[in-house]
Amino acid sequence: MGWLTGILAVAVISIGLISATTDRRNFEVVKNLDIFYALFHELNTIYVDETEPAKLVKTGIDAMLSSLDPYTSYIPEEDQEDFRFMTTGEYAGIGALITKRGEWVLISEPYEGMPAQVAGLKAGDKIIKIDGASMRNKETSEVSEKLKGAAGTTVIITVLRPGIEKELEISIKRQVIQINPVPYFGMINDNTGLIILNNFTQNCADEVEKAINELKKSGNLKGLILDLRGNPGGLMDEAVKVANLFLPRSSEVVSTKGKVSQWDKTYRAPREPLDTITPLAVLINRSSASASEIVAGALQDHDRALIIGQRSFGKGLVQTTRALPYNSSLKVTTAKYYIPSGRCIQAVDYAKRNEDGSVGLIPDSLMKEFKTKGGRTVLDGGGISPDITMEQEQYSNITIALLMQQTIFDFSTQYASKKETLPAPDSFYVDDDLYQEFVDYVLSLDSFRFESEANDLLNKLKDAAKKEGKFEDAKNTFEELEKVLKPDVRHALLNARENINPLLGSEIVRRYYHEKGSIVYSLKFDKELSTAVKALQDVEKYKGMLNGTILTHAGDRRYNN
Repeated sequence: MGWLTGILAVAVISIGLISATTDRRNFEVVKNLDIFYALFHELNTIYVDETEPAKLVKTGIDAMLSSLDPYTSYIPEEDQEDFRFMTTGEYAGIGALITKRGEWVLISEPYEGMPAQVAGLKAGDKIIKIDGASMRNKETSEVSEKLKGAAGTTVIITVLRPGIEKELEISIKRQVIQINPVPYFGMINDNTGLIILNNFTQNCADEVEKAINELKKSGNLKGLILDLRGNPGGLMDEAVKVANLFLPRSSEVVSTKGKVSQWDKTYRAPREPLDTITPLAVLINRSSASASEIVAGALQDHDRALIIGQRSFGKGLVQTTRALPYNSSLKVTTAKYYIPSGRCIQAVDYAKRNEDGSVGLIPDSLMKEFKTKGGRTVLDGGGISPDITMEQEQYSNITIALLMQQTIFDFSTQYASKKETLPAPDSFYVDDDLYQEFVDYVLSLDSFRFESEANDLLNKLKDAAKKEGKFEDAKNTFEELEKVLKPDVRHALLNARENINPLLGSEIVRRYYHEKGSIVYSLKFDKELSTAVKALQDVEKYKGMLNGTILTHAGDRRYNN
């Protein structure tokens, strides 16, 4: 029985150590909460100026949570409505996007069919007053709060419209606004369908299912493209449902693993699928995250779809919302996502920070090989690596300047104020005359500024020369180079036309045909979409890439960066 006595002794010691560790942690928690309360009390009592208790506490909470990861956050009572919108896509208001420009907030886009658009608000309208109160120097959040309200109530908005000197007073009845997560679906050729899914809000899987059924009514659907580019994710349950549309019942979609065992769970397809046969391609990019990565990863791991684009964001952390007092809540990271092959989606290890507090990507040297259901090799390292990798389009300096300074937006607003109609999106194009009109408009702006790439390099060279003490010796040379390399706006605009045309045309079309029209116009310039169409049409190559007889980029280390 000596052995039993020994085991019991070890067990008692272990329990004692665990108990002691727990007691120490609890003491540290109580101790530091006491310190925080005492410090806050002293500040609130004797600080020279009046303090705002709620603001002070929130600042402290935000600072504490920022040391963990970007997704763990405190949601006070006043932000609950915005949080609900993020998860449901639903709120009560006028249905319009707004943006800050100088001292005023502008309408950037009224949603088609929503109260703002029906009442006559247009992109570019400057919001002067809401219910008689001036909106000068108000932030977008403040204006947004004024525009929102109970469904059925009326708000009076005073706007100043480009091309019209007189202020316009527009009365709008608020209603429940439900943003459709599928802004577009349609046949892009005789036998290929496209579905764009913008986010994973409540019931988005139902919208995707409706879109598939509508596309099948054409009677000739031989290939389907699911576009998840720019989709930041959302509800995990909806991701499981979307994947389930293409995967057999009981197929593993994603699993979660956390510190607390209650968060360890495997999620499987709960119902019979809609389509397991039609060739499928999924488009992703660097901004495809979370739920988007679950869908793309699950379909890749089950060899159900070709993934095309760039490696996804790598957001594989699970958040759970916990209720806090006074109608506030905590969105807290509780686990990590793992897709069926065993790969972890997460690209950044927030638990291991550098001395300066920064975090880095998981290094390529730590990439591991995993196998899909059919035996294909795929690599982890964070995010989903495409089967067909494409370089993301790079914008020129002049294009970036036009976007950052909203020059294309302003020109489109001016253009729409002078022209009542526009050809259909699929037939409209930016011809030479229109582009020259745009060039003349940009050249007329005293405020427009941009730095050429040559100028960027020259500035870096100047900085290096100053650090090495050689700038004064070469000052005259630098001055001559500055004269030669002075940005030529006209030349830059003409040189970057191929870069600018799709953006300009899309923004103009948006003024007349809203988001759907803008999407239709942009399709003809979409290289990744064209690649997906070709991949689906080459049936033998498609099958070879999915069954492993043709090596894809997803299993090739040269493309995983």
